[in-house]
Amino acid sequence: MSDRYSSLNLWMTTSRIETLVDGIFAIAMTLLVLSIGVPTITGHLSETAFQQQLWALWPNILCYALSFWILSGFWRTNHQQFQFIKRSNPTLITINVLWLLFIALMPFSTEIIAEYGGSYFTANVIFQLNLFFAGFIYILNWQYATRRGLLDENISEITIKTLNISSVILPVLSIIALVLSYYVFAWSNLVYLFHPLLKKILNRYVNNSN
Repeated sequence: MSDRYSSLNLWMTTSRIETLVDGIFAIAMTLLVLSIGVPTITGHLSETAFQQQLWALWPNILCYALSFWILSGFWRTNHQQFQFIKRSNPTLITINVLWLLFIALMPFSTEIIAEYGGSYFTANVIFQLNLFFAGFIYILNWQYATRRGLLDENISEITIKTLNISSVILPVLSIIALVLSYYVFAWSNLVYLFHPLLKKILNRYVNNSN
């Protein structure tokens, strides 16, 4: 009976994980818009005052757009991973649930950095650590699936190597952004814009070296 139970755990499908991931991402990416806020005008209401308050929201809009872009990247890479992860077990499910904990935290950390990131280092620490742990657990998910034999049997070594390398980019960028934020505060988040370029360069390097 115990052998049968162990076998059932080992050969769980990944469809429920993917469904949960899609749902959490849809909610988190939608809630990000709340970090922009609505202009608050005190005193005399005029067209000029309203325009000034709208213009004052540009840091919030930038943080919203950047976080939306980062989450979309996480979603794309998760989809890429599960093209090759064909089996699951309780540990893999736990890893993904823990990863989603930090994904669901993104609207909170985005609002923190949108409101206080331009003036306080601590606000930037919260945002960067949120991304670091999300990126680290993303690496852990792929490494675990690879070592436990949960991947498609037909996957090539070059594909595994490519995903190994590309998964490291975001955590490294979050560390760089964390260091830079001590000096330039929220402007350090612009380093995340280099993610697609770095991923393309590393993928090309891996392909050319094999």
